[in-house]
Amino acid sequence: MTPDEYCQDKAAKSGSSFYYSFRFLPPVQRQAIIALYAFCREVDDAVDETSDATVARAQLDWWREEVQRTFKNEATHPVGKALQIALENFDLHEEYFVEIIDGMAMDLEQFSYADFSQLALYCHRAASVVGLLSVEIFGYKDRKTLKYAENLGMALQLTNIIRDVREDAQRGRIYLPLNELEQFNVNPDDLLALKSTPEFIELLKFQTTRAKQYYQQAMEVLPTTDRYSQRTGLIMAAIYEATLNEIEKDNFQVMKQRISLTPLKKLWIAWRTARHEKKFK
Repeated sequence: MTPDEYCQDKAAKSGSSFYYSFRFLPPVQRQAIIALYAFCREVDDAVDETSDATVARAQLDWWREEVQRTFKNEATHPVGKALQIALENFDLHEEYFVEIIDGMAMDLEQFSYADFSQLALYCHRAASVVGLLSVEIFGYKDRKTLKYAENLGMALQLTNIIRDVREDAQRGRIYLPLNELEQFNVNPDDLLALKSTPEFIELLKFQTTRAKQYYQQAMEVLPTTDRYSQRTGLIMAAIYEATLNEIEKDNFQVMKQRISLTPLKKLWIAWRTARHEKKFK
């Protein structure tokens, strides 16, 4: 199995919405974005699929070293080797890969966040930085597109937090800011016990409004000249917003089940969104 085949397999098996957005990219861009996605999956799995925090930290430290090797063209892991190919074609910054690892490391140190400013740092590292790397791969003419990537990353991560609140609680993690739990009279112990109360529903409505504001801000700052090149991100936004709308229509019953779109619906949204975007002349 070649490094690119390894990354392709990693992306395909994840079942992530990201995979559907990659299908409409030219080969060179698709290779790079799948390598980036595989890297994110590897460091995320190092934390989520490892019960021993000491082992997880050691794995993340190994990936920090692999990032250094990758940028020296000395990668040893298939993902690192695939990223080396991407680095030949795109200006990807080493410090961003380190920041992604820093975001994953926060999951080993913090199981809750006091307020939104703390959570925003996590979202920046876990998602917005990925958006900034993606923008470099997709290409842009206007630097305002970088602000779009930051806002979209925040929106996607906040959507993840709302969708995955049950799974995270089962791991003992609360990403919803604690001061906002208090504001809505939601007991953290009830959340960890997977209890869905009227107060909890109101809290999620508040979080959904915030996520939608970030989607709106992202679209407002994205220059028309860069919409076509950034259509992969627009596909992601459309799929994730549709997921958020489904959660809202289901009255935020996220403690009962993980709400997600069918593969067919994701593919349809991806096709519709890609078809809508035209090259700017």
